[in-house]
Amino acid sequence: MKHTETVGAIIAVLMLTCTVAGPGHAQDAQHGKAIFKACATCHATDHANRVGPGLEEVVGRKAGTVPGFRYSNAMKNSAIVWDTKTLDAYLESPQKVVPGNSMPYAGLKDATDRTDLVAYLATLK
Repeated sequence: MKHTETVGAIIAVLMLTCTVAGPGHAQDAQHGKAIFKACATCHATDHANRVGPGLEEVVGRKAGTVPGFRYSNAMKNSAIVWDTKTLDAYLESPQKVVPGNSMPYAGLKDATDRTDLVAYLATLK
């Protein structure tokens, strides 16, 4: 194989790898913090309950268990433990993930914003 053919083959493999792997997105908790400003109307970043429960240590927590917060039966009985995957799905469509929950939020449709918001929520320790 000639040098130019080898270089061309390497470039083709790299292009195919990038196409299959996709561009990806590094989580950006700082961007997530900016997105969270819309959530702060109802949710605190500590254990304080507002209209919604406090979100400190939400990652790893069983849904519907913050003391003193009045959850819907749907949330209390959901058996969800919040991790990055369930938070992402819930933030995209709360009623789809927990039908009958009482959070009056239609969902965050932008996948990058959700990924970054979840990354920020993971910092609330």
